[in-house]
Amino acid sequence: MTRLNIEDHDSLRAYLRGEGWLAADETPGFTTLAGGVSNRTVLVHREHGRGDWVIKQALAKLRVDVDWFSAPERIQREAAALQWLGRIIPDHVPAFVFLDDRQHILAMSAVRQPHINWKTALLQGRTDMQAARQFGTLLAQIHSAKQPMLETDFADRRYFEELRLEPYYSYTAEQLPQAADFLHGLIADTRARRLCLVHGDYSPKNALVGQGRLIILDFEVTHFGDPAFDIGFSMTHLLSKAHHLPAHRSAFIQMAAACWRSYIAKVSLSFDTLDKYAVRHTCACLLARVAGRSPLEYLDCAARQRQADITLGLLADRIGSLLELIHALEEKLAKTDE
Repeated sequence: MTRLNIEDHDSLRAYLRGEGWLAADETPGFTTLAGGVSNRTVLVHREHGRGDWVIKQALAKLRVDVDWFSAPERIQREAAALQWLGRIIPDHVPAFVFLDDRQHILAMSAVRQPHINWKTALLQGRTDMQAARQFGTLLAQIHSAKQPMLETDFADRRYFEELRLEPYYSYTAEQLPQAADFLHGLIADTRARRLCLVHGDYSPKNALVGQGRLIILDFEVTHFGDPAFDIGFSMTHLLSKAHHLPAHRSAFIQMAAACWRSYIAKVSLSFDTLDKYAVRHTCACLLARVAGRSPLEYLDCAARQRQADITLGLLADRIGSLLELIHALEEKLAKTDE
């Protein structure tokens, strides 16, 4: 079978026609979307009010500087998660259109304009307390979903292993030997915890904001596992931006705290255990995003080293709650500014 490259727009047009997804009178336009490392992504501009699509094609080798591979069959996991989340958080995810598991392609509805990628807005200093609270609330709804089939449908965690535990935690342990025992211990505990549906890539990069509503994207590592990973992963993005943009640091710290409080107010999981693991995953992700296979592009080498040093200090402090961690990070960042 010839492997289609959806970034070749002529080939994509021919494929959509050949598969019967386009009407005979349609002459759509195409825009290749940037930003992701694990997929090709193309916006399909359809005519006559039919509704635009976003088409994703999973890559076997990710677009990063180091070798990083994952089976492209994970697109099937993303399709399943997209359909489940359409029931759990309706109106906050795109609509499923079709899946082609031979070509590793998923099509979904495009989010209507106007909207902006939330990461883009945050890096412009456009902090938003309402969006932070909504972000926490939506995550709580995902983690609180009780459908019996979720544990079975999302039991396989190989993509989480390939795209999160190995490149984020295991690789970081190799780069930062002083954190190796902590990270290896957290990996073991994470593998043992199977509590709820976990997004696995819950970050501002995977959220669009418009007209006061967040739309959540990118579900290829969704699995049944440890909810604290999602918390640590999402907190890391808000806290790393607090590091990156000192003029807006206080607002980012407040957003992180508001996100956590909104999450706790809605989630149906045990708070004490969750809080403890959230601290560990936040520290691990703060390290992984400066020393893992996919470092944050907006932090330069000096900033990455500073974040690693601060986080290692936080680990040594044995902080017991996520709110305490958030404010301790703020204090340590302020000292480095002096």
